Amino acid sequence: MAEIEIHHEHGHVEDPNSKRVGLMVGVIGVVLAVVTIAAHREHTHAVLQRTEANDLWAYYQAKKIREHTSDVGAQLVLALGTDAAKTTAAASKLEATRAKYGTDAEVIQAQATAKESETGHAEHLALRFDLGEGFLELGLVLTSLYFLGRQRLFPVAGGAAALLGAAVAASAFVG
Repeated sequence: MAEIEIHHEHGHVEDPNSKRVGLMVGVIGVVLAVVTIAAHREHTHAVLQRTEANDLWAYYQAKKIREHTSDVGAQLVLALGTDAAKTTAAASKLEATRAKYGTDAEVIQAQATAKESETGHAEHLALRFDLGEGFLELGLVLTSLYFLGRQRLFPVAGGAAALLGAAVAASAFVG
């Protein structure tokens, strides 16, 4: 029986740039993964800050309602009271309660405003991460196109987009 030879040559010429471009795609992919995780974490942080700010504003509103209710109660006691000693004591107690709620509301308002500021900062950082992620994705796709077209322009353009994305994302890590 005759031996059958199987040739494994496919007519491919070894491309010296393939390994470098493949390594470049891998590095861009790793950086993209890090930036994507950072973007997701920053978005989560922004949502949590917004939720805390909303909770504080609801608490502020409750304190203001209690302040107003105490004020109305004090006015009613003074207006409808017949015994001056009793009404003055009740009105004083309600006035002290009203003042306490007013002070509490001011503190809560400051906390809520601070949380809103933190939310704005977190949203700004998340936007930078998102922009960096977008440019890194563009860089990854452009660089990968080298394997289809064997055009040197693809890894050059992809590398430029990836560097821009990495720089934008790095500005979020720093800021």
